[in-house]
Amino acid sequence: MKLSVIYDSKTGNTKQAAEWIAEGMNSLEGVEAKAFSISSVDDEFVTESKGVVIGSPSYVASLTPDLHAWLLSSAKKYSFAGKLGGAFATEQYTHGGGSLVLQEILTMEMVFGMLCYSGGNSFGKPVIHLGPVGVNNNVEEHNGMEQYKDCFEIYGKRFATKAMELLDK
Repeated sequence: MKLSVIYDSKTGNTKQAAEWIAEGMNSLEGVEAKAFSISSVDDEFVTESKGVVIGSPSYVASLTPDLHAWLLSSAKKYSFAGKLGGAFATEQYTHGGGSLVLQEILTMEMVFGMLCYSGGNSFGKPVIHLGPVGVNNNVEEHNGMEQYKDCFEIYGKRFATKAMELLDK
């Protein structure tokens, strides 16, 4: 089963998170997951993917304008309707708007007809309600993306598990 992780990244942190999610997905047998920047999407792979996780850095407590425009122009092109959708975010500050980014992405996915994934607390800890959010150390020295690596990988594995359960028929 093909799964895609698509992101916009400004400083490399969101790209790193996307790669960790894809690693988690690829840890399952039968899954082929790839991460793509919005500037270098493999059209055929994404169209064939059964699930798509979308990520953005928090930009003024919202997703980036580039990702927003990309989503509006690409949802139909990649046949998002009926795919499993997920979201992730990165932020520079502990309370930098990551949760708002997740909600925006998930809302757009629902409008596009995607089935939105949330493991919520059904898998126990770490609890990942709407999607993982990582805080980089660009501003807060006590933070850093490495502290969130496991969370992104676990989310990828959980997402892939649900995609296989629902859509691998």
